[in-house]
Amino acid sequence: MSDKTMTADEVVSRLESGMTLGIGGWGSRRKPMALVRALIRSGIGDLTIVSYGGPDVGMLAAAGRIRKLVAGFVTLDSIPLEPHYRAARESGAFELTEVDEGMFLWGLRAAANRLPFLPVRAGIGSDVMRVNPGLRTVTSPYEDGETFVAMPALRLDAALVHVNRADRLGNGQYLGPDPYFDDLFCEAADAAYVSCERIVDTAELTKEAAPQTLLVKRHTVTGVVEAPNGAHFTSCAPDYGRDEGLQKEYASTPWPRFAERFLDGDEQVYQAAVRDWRREQGR
Repeated sequence: MSDKTMTADEVVSRLESGMTLGIGGWGSRRKPMALVRALIRSGIGDLTIVSYGGPDVGMLAAAGRIRKLVAGFVTLDSIPLEPHYRAARESGAFELTEVDEGMFLWGLRAAANRLPFLPVRAGIGSDVMRVNPGLRTVTSPYEDGETFVAMPALRLDAALVHVNRADRLGNGQYLGPDPYFDDLFCEAADAAYVSCERIVDTAELTKEAAPQTLLVKRHTVTGVVEAPNGAHFTSCAPDYGRDEGLQKEYASTPWPRFAERFLDGDEQVYQAAVRDWRREQGR
């Protein structure tokens, strides 16, 4: 066992252009935005992004860093379709593999279990098969003879996730109402980097929360980053909700102007820019 703490910039220094990156969270909920912002600052690109997409995908798409996207959706939740993603997609900026949410889950499970694919009913009878002609089906070898989609493994070079608490060894804890699939992203990746609101001693993880909240296991984690407000402007319940005001600002502002104001600097610059914006808005 060792101390796995590092900074967001140290995480990004281990990533390379051309990688396949999985990003945890769901829509505009508990996204590892501090790590995404560091990734945007780095200049790394030509990425294949695997995500239940939110502003992580929108920002990386607007910044021109995505070569291919694998997703079940890309949404800001309260804003149904992520506008910067939409603009990049409509301009043909990257390749898209869009699958059913259940198929996506089974792709992560296959990768986590080091299987080439897993059979799944989701997708049968839908246009998913038509728009993804590379997908194949398999027939059950048993008496039922049922046909399934053979969902290929979503194998990742690296995963980025955000949780409420973690220790220095890499154990990650969620405290909100939904674990999403952050554990599978970590298990499906060759390297996994976990940001958290606060790093605590291992014993404190179960002092006020059940052991079942220990979602991410240390043996799947490469590095841990303490990043207060690291999911902002997405939600990180119960620590904070979604910043709907800044999300609307992001959605309605041309990307170059938003990036210049909020992303032209490190994480401290971002947090200061957010405070300045709130003062201007009288918040």
